[in-house]
Amino acid sequence: MNLPTDSSPFAARRARLAAALGGRSAWIPAGSPVSRNYPAALYPYRASSHFLYLVGAALPGAHLVFDERGKAALYLPTPADDDALWHGETPAPAAIGEALGLRVRPTKELSVDGMLTVAAPDLATRQKQLAHLGHEPGGAEDAPLLDALVSLRAVHDEHALAGLRRAAEGTVAAHRAGMAATRPGATEHEVRTAMVAAMSQRGMGTAYRPIVSVHGEVLHNETYPNTCRAGDLLLADVGAETHDGWAGDVTRTWPVSGSFTDAQRAVYDVVLASQHRAIAKCTAGTRYRDVHLEASLALAEGLVELGLLRGEPQAIVDADAHALFFPHGVGHLIGLDVHDMEDLGDRAGYAPGRARSERFGLGYLRLDRDLEPGMAVTIEPGFYMVPAILDHERFRSLREEYVDEKKLAELRGEVRGIRIEDDVVITDGAPEVLTAAAPKTADAVEAAVGA
Repeated sequence: MNLPTDSSPFAARRARLAAALGGRSAWIPAGSPVSRNYPAALYPYRASSHFLYLVGAALPGAHLVFDERGKAALYLPTPADDDALWHGETPAPAAIGEALGLRVRPTKELSVDGMLTVAAPDLATRQKQLAHLGHEPGGAEDAPLLDALVSLRAVHDEHALAGLRRAAEGTVAAHRAGMAATRPGATEHEVRTAMVAAMSQRGMGTAYRPIVSVHGEVLHNETYPNTCRAGDLLLADVGAETHDGWAGDVTRTWPVSGSFTDAQRAVYDVVLASQHRAIAKCTAGTRYRDVHLEASLALAEGLVELGLLRGEPQAIVDADAHALFFPHGVGHLIGLDVHDMEDLGDRAGYAPGRARSERFGLGYLRLDRDLEPGMAVTIEPGFYMVPAILDHERFRSLREEYVDEKKLAELRGEVRGIRIEDDVVITDGAPEVLTAAAPKTADAVEAAVGA
């Protein structure tokens, strides 16, 4: 059991949440382990990020409760008689409470009727929430708690930023290991294994299922059956998770042979320029949607210069023609969740009064808030040759008006997908790129492959 050595950051967060609740009581369950294929075979346990944020320890089956006075208490299940036989001795409840700075009670004393709540990560606990409260947990009835959690977690305190920096260090090490392990004839699985091993050596796991693929046009490709061949580009979207839940999220794309072709380097440099422009715009007070549009404009300018797109770059973006090659949003919040608080849906990602656009070029944007110092976001523009987009009847008119078919055919043979992603913290001045140590320029990437 990993307990924090300093409970003060969590106590401060609980005090802020209690103040935001304004005398309302609240129930935040940690969640319970989930069976894989029979009761004793469990998936690795991951506590609710909301619980981790406020308590600092992953305690299966635990519940954090705030009463009407704002006082917090921790409810813990009573261990089975033979629990120590299988899992070893664990601290007594009083010792856990002392370490966490919380009053501890047994779960048999838990009474939560009428409380605000947030949905637990596992189905069994959510069913208990529904039975106790009579409504789906995390619904409209729970809005005051959900809004308070978003307000707290969207802007990171120093303890959280330290966690993100640790996750960034493990993530950078993974990408360096992946580049070093890449060579013609290696499998995607071998490269992925090297990346996961680098994180494991640092006591970290994966923040999400790694993407390591020569088919970078498949945005969330989570299988690894292919052999890497000279001429391929390998896209790796891999992030570390610290033992206490903080996430990294980085994508790099590199040539399997160690050298980009001229066409690959040209497109890579367009994506990199787009990312640089977007990161530079990550300043306090900037609307994140405008960061996305800046990345889109930079990409359009580069693709016009390459001869792939035709027309005036701003008109191309206004028509969403750039989204033929860059269909997703430029990034998202990052914290204890790699897509931070996405369990709360667009309540977390979109500021009050804002909603997702129906535009092709904006509909997949996960974040539309004004940036504040302490926020952490990813910046991840990309370029993809997605057949389901390029060959779809819906987009025929865009392709006919804006795409040079000869150049498309030329590039389609060499580039499947390129994405470049970093984790960025908003400050009072220039943005801080947490993952800047991962090789990123074309020259630096080439030097790291097979090294």
